[in-house]
Amino acid sequence: MRRAVDPDRPPAYLSGMFEELSDKLENTFAKLRGRGVLTESDIKEGLREVRRVLLEADVSFTLTREFLERVEAKAVGISQLKSVSPAQQLIKVVYEELTGMLGERREGLKLSSIPPTVVMLVGLQGSGKTTTAGKLALKLKKEGRATRLIAADVYRPAAIDQLETLGKQLDIPVYSDRSTQDVVRIAKAGIEAAKRDRDRVVIVDTAGRLQIDDSMMQELQRLKKEISPTEILLVADGMTGQDAVRIAEGFDKALNVTGVILTKMDGDARGGAALSIYGATKKPIKYIGVGEKSDALEDFYPDRMAGRILQQGDVLTLVEKAQGAFDAAEAKKLEKKVRKEGMDLGDFLTAMKQIEKLGPLEGILKMLPGVNTKALKQMKSEPKRLKHVEAMILSMTPAERRDPGLLNGSRRARVARGSGRTIQEVNRLLEQFREMQKMMKKMGSKPGGRMPALPGMFGMR
Repeated sequence: MRRAVDPDRPPAYLSGMFEELSDKLENTFAKLRGRGVLTESDIKEGLREVRRVLLEADVSFTLTREFLERVEAKAVGISQLKSVSPAQQLIKVVYEELTGMLGERREGLKLSSIPPTVVMLVGLQGSGKTTTAGKLALKLKKEGRATRLIAADVYRPAAIDQLETLGKQLDIPVYSDRSTQDVVRIAKAGIEAAKRDRDRVVIVDTAGRLQIDDSMMQELQRLKKEISPTEILLVADGMTGQDAVRIAEGFDKALNVTGVILTKMDGDARGGAALSIYGATKKPIKYIGVGEKSDALEDFYPDRMAGRILQQGDVLTLVEKAQGAFDAAEAKKLEKKVRKEGMDLGDFLTAMKQIEKLGPLEGILKMLPGVNTKALKQMKSEPKRLKHVEAMILSMTPAERRDPGLLNGSRRARVARGSGRTIQEVNRLLEQFREMQKMMKKMGSKPGGRMPALPGMFGMR
């Protein structure tokens, strides 16, 4: 049964989609690390466990077998290592092969030397093709590329209306023509309109079917021949597991797709599609859909995903998220003020809001190497906790925020009433704020010291 999407949860490719696989692999490697010196039989036993975990995650039997053969070939001699932890060396080999299984390296969108770049989206009905067209258009627009959508799904009821609505919401032009069902004519006219307006990219939303059939493929082949797209991207539902691989193989055989967008990665699927689709088709996963919001489409990096699955963190993505979310001028101003005058509760709230832009704290911490994921599972109240902290601070007077020492018993009771929290929670917030002040003072006294952003500043233990 599919779980409803919770906007306060981290994207499921950090949790639901790979959580079970990640936890099982971590348990396997934890046992090996605990043994220190590894024998050949220890390694074989560990690889048998990895095989079981991958098959349970819905990775195809053939790909699993080939994956383990490569790992085993590289693992020869690991048990003889003295200078490096054998278990860590085995994890390194698994990481390298997992990265290769996911596609080896990031492959971005190919752009035509003569604009507009034509991107043809294909896939079955229900895979999220039209929604993905809007997400991709918004992503390209944010990257500074003027983008146009073409409504070439002429068979599904309301498909044109859906794309036009998305276009209005995202302020992206949509070309449509309800007077004909000739998709080639529609696509060509849309591309001509894009050329006149000097658009850089055109995304053609094509029709799908409930299953692969000859008539659909023939129409798509005719469209491909007439418009010569730079990219043909298959939009595949990540929730369908091995069916997604079979579908990818079918579309690739008929159209020679150039890449894949995996959608609905915010569900409870076992992750087998993401782990199998490149190995089966050798076509790169270029993007992943990680939620229902219009900006919930992310670049896919095989090495970073392998690191997340093996709980090695993903610092690069965290840094990129921070660069996109933080107001650098505001952060610098806050740091300068804190260094000069010290931190008050108003500054605390400003810093909290900056970090909140990165998303749920659990998702942020999962990108840091060495974080205990079992402990993270106990942080279920974190999203609400952030709101509670903000409510308590905003219930204080400006003078109380500047000087928390003013908050005597009666004032704390007033803050508790005003924020709908308990006096104990107000006391805990003030205690943790004092701890943060001390930490800030220490950091500020060190050369090059910077403001720390730690779970404790959000009331997390």
